[in-house]
Amino acid sequence: MNTAARLGSYALGLAVLFGGALGVGKLVGPSPTSTATTVGTDGHAGDDHATQPEQQHQAASQTSNTPGGLQVSQDGYTLNPITSLTTGVPTDFTFTVIGPDGQPVTDYQVEHDKKLHFIVASRDLTSFQHLHPDLAPDGTWSVGLTLPKAGAYRAFADFVPTGGEKLTLGADLQAAGDYRPEPLPHVSRTAAVDDYTVNLAGDLVPGRAGKLTLTVSKDGEPVTDLEPYLGAYGHLVALRAGDLAYLHVHPEESKQAGPEITFYAEAPSRGDYRLFLDFKHEGKVRTASFTATATLSDGHAPSATHDHSH
Repeated sequence: MNTAARLGSYALGLAVLFGGALGVGKLVGPSPTSTATTVGTDGHAGDDHATQPEQQHQAASQTSNTPGGLQVSQDGYTLNPITSLTTGVPTDFTFTVIGPDGQPVTDYQVEHDKKLHFIVASRDLTSFQHLHPDLAPDGTWSVGLTLPKAGAYRAFADFVPTGGEKLTLGADLQAAGDYRPEPLPHVSRTAAVDDYTVNLAGDLVPGRAGKLTLTVSKDGEPVTDLEPYLGAYGHLVALRAGDLAYLHVHPEESKQAGPEITFYAEAPSRGDYRLFLDFKHEGKVRTASFTATATLSDGHAPSATHDHSH
């Protein structure tokens, strides 16, 4: 084969190579004008010919369905921790909530008797604190905080900015030291704290509000004189194990001061959760904690393993 023939054959080979690559690109790569298939919250693929406004609506719906506490920023608001932490030492912890205008928020609505609820939980969910910080005129929140052990923590700010919607923002905190995470406590229907026993009835069910009733007793006798705490006879926080998603929990109004306290909790998925009940009796707030599993349907009661509150 002469030189001209070789060059012609080489050029033809290049044309076939690049043409094939272009064809593969069309098969596996999206066109600049094509619309990607969307997946709804039910797990089914959406219309791949959806218009741009429809896509924006779907994206907004997915964002609004994101469980609370997983985002440090939402709707223009950002949780901004200021103080570093030291294990085992009381710290005057400070933070701000930055608003859409880039400035610290100074105006909040009162909800459950407070302008802001501040929760700090260890990543292994064996440590839990529900705190109520003070707000300075410049928008700085401050609260006394002592972390019991080294490791990773998640802080949650639960609040309603005046003129805005209710938000739960979350931020990671680190306490230096020898970090030794503990296993998640066993699933339990019973928790003991001081001289009190709290029994849990009801189930977490993914996708809808599940009714949870907690019954408080002391030394084997029902407690019928619970004291109001945060506008009710109890306050319940539920966190999903793993990512620490913060569940929406609504108390049921009741004029009876115990022994039963009822809530409705919305579990976003199957899996394990930690429930922390704050209740007040004889002038002191105590916390009873449980591990519960959300299943697709109401199931049998979990094992009655005692879980002592921290």
